[in-house]
Amino acid sequence: VQLQASGGGLVQAGGSLRLRCRPSGTFLRIEDMAWYRQAPGKQRALVAVITSGGEPTYADSVKGRFSISRDNAENTVTLQMNSVKPEDTAVYYCNADIRADAWRPPLNYWGLGTLVTVSS
Repeated sequence: VQLQASGGGLVQAGGSLRLRCRPSGTFLRIEDMAWYRQAPGKQRALVAVITSGGEPTYADSVKGRFSISRDNAENTVTLQMNSVKPEDTAVYYCNADIRADAWRPPLNYWGLGTLVTVSS
């Protein structure tokens, strides 16, 4: 299984950007899906996570500006980024717990990351 993210790029402060991620390969079920980010010189940090039932949780720094959603039929997770700020500049990573079958616990997967640059 591989996670494939798309949607990064350059955006002006105050603008919007949408990131999407979906896994490729064969699996039974996706549990939690999340977005993390890593800014230059900083540790990777959670941005938002959404459970298989659709319950989201956000980092305080993005509450009210970012929205995470998922489409279980399409196996995609989307991060809608609104009112972006220069401090949102980072490499954004998709993360998911994916169950291969009904007998083993889910494994955690990371995408390669997509760069988001917010200009002031």
